[in-house]
Amino acid sequence: MRHMRIWTYVDLAARHGSLRRAAEELNITPSALQRRIQDVEEDLGAAIFERSAQGVRLTAAGETFIRWVRQQSVELDRTRSQIESLGGLRRGHIRIACSQALVNYFLPQEIAAFRTSYPHVSFAISVVDHDAALKRLVDYEAEIALIFRPRRSAELQPIVTVGQRLHAIMAADHPLAGRASLRLRDCAPYPIAIADRSFGSRRIVDEILSTSSFSLSIEFESDSFEMLRNLARSGQVVTFQIEIGSEVSWLEPGLISIPVADADPTHGPLVLGQLRGRTLPVAAAKFIEQVARRLDASRQLPQEEMLAGRAD
Repeated sequence: MRHMRIWTYVDLAARHGSLRRAAEELNITPSALQRRIQDVEEDLGAAIFERSAQGVRLTAAGETFIRWVRQQSVELDRTRSQIESLGGLRRGHIRIACSQALVNYFLPQEIAAFRTSYPHVSFAISVVDHDAALKRLVDYEAEIALIFRPRRSAELQPIVTVGQRLHAIMAADHPLAGRASLRLRDCAPYPIAIADRSFGSRRIVDEILSTSSFSLSIEFESDSFEMLRNLARSGQVVTFQIEIGSEVSWLEPGLISIPVADADPTHGPLVLGQLRGRTLPVAAAKFIEQVARRLDASRQLPQEEMLAGRAD
């Protein structure tokens, strides 16, 4: 275990690319961290880092060593989790990489439900795009990914895939608010607030527009769904979000959400997944099972019925 602690010091230096920043986080001096790294390099018989005035960078030997360290850390966490499970799951730590659409309602509700049964399990949630989420899985920085429209990758093992429609979000008194559904062209007369092109909802809109004879008046662009919804609440502005992220609008005063008929679930899958071949710690495995059941259930119920059940 003590050797593992020293190895994680090396890993932290690699992540920061700086001995000074790593030492500050570890609350030790840079010279002390340097000595520990030199001890490891002496044991390995090879340099782990290339050092320069800009910081440190892993050598080829260092890349190989860090991969091994991260694998050992994962195995240690899994072993601890298995030992803990012998007496029932009481503690654990779950790291999740997710798309922004999950953070307003779905994921907080799932975490709250899980902690009702396992109150001492902690969580670290990173809100990132699909490429960054996949990298976190590969680098053993996350156990679970819940992401919209991930690129194809042999390293991602999907657990559940759920199609997502596009929804238009607007103020409750908006002229379009009385409709059960609408077409994207119906929004053309109104100012549009839209996510930037790093988001899946924006790409769905762009795909529809690329084969259409009309255009939208995009007057606001943001990387924050909270900002977009606030703009929609304040006037005749229309914004868009995928189905699972738009659910919150029913619970937010002054907003409604209407499905966009142009966009069916084939426009974007929401994928719950993990790193292929990795055995998850018990806590993460239990949580991914819970979320998988929830997503499976969501495919069987109309959205209005799901929301009615959550409000009870």
